[in-house]
Amino acid sequence: MTLHHTTVMYGDLPLTLSEAGNGRPVLLLHGGGGPHTVARLAEHLSRGAHTIAPTHPGWNGTPRPHWLAGVDDLALLYLRMLHERGLEDVLVVGSSMGGWTAAEMAALDTTGIVTGVVLINAVGVRIEGEPITDFFALDARAAAEHSWHDPDRFYVDPAGLSADQAAAHQANMATMRVLAADPYMHDPKLLHRLPRVEVPALVLWGESDRIVTPAYGAAYADAFGDGRFELIPGAGHLPQIEQPEATFALIDAHLRREG
Repeated sequence: MTLHHTTVMYGDLPLTLSEAGNGRPVLLLHGGGGPHTVARLAEHLSRGAHTIAPTHPGWNGTPRPHWLAGVDDLALLYLRMLHERGLEDVLVVGSSMGGWTAAEMAALDTTGIVTGVVLINAVGVRIEGEPITDFFALDARAAAEHSWHDPDRFYVDPAGLSADQAAAHQANMATMRVLAADPYMHDPKLLHRLPRVEVPALVLWGESDRIVTPAYGAAYADAFGDGRFELIPGAGHLPQIEQPEATFALIDAHLRREG
């Protein structure tokens, strides 16, 4: 199913959305790599659910207002969007920083709009003994080695990028620094809030991730009031790209169990 692209205003913010499908609402949140990292998952989910996939403000040339300066601000923005659209029983699915945003949404939701979350190799909490790799300090080759089960297949040589592509990547990384660099890739309060999150939380993890390890992911799942951890073989930080069928099947099963 083809997703339709629209821009809607929320106060002073034009928010870019990709949307398609019918059924239970699913909010799909991308990570630092941008919307293309969840595009195939969005298309899959739209076959059986009302799928809404925003472009985070500041990514892909979209504007970011000055007040949107942290992942908690992003979470509150999306909760407001869901509320203003009158949506209920929403499953929030997020990859990497998008998973962090999904966890924040579940912790901050006071109206019961969010009734389930799926975190895919999410950051967002500090786990003793399992530090988050400093992604900003890695060159392109090291980033590929840390991110992919098969880095040779997915490595992109920066020398092969056009000037526009390189500028867009730099702008996306600059936005991620604003939202997530200090404190680095986590909210110090979030881990302590997760036990009070009682909606079902499925935490999916590529077994070869070296940005955030499977042990980090298992501890993340354990912190939720109702969390479950699933390891995905043959995948790194983006299992929805390296092992899409396995990732989609686990999310589909989660949707069926909740339905």
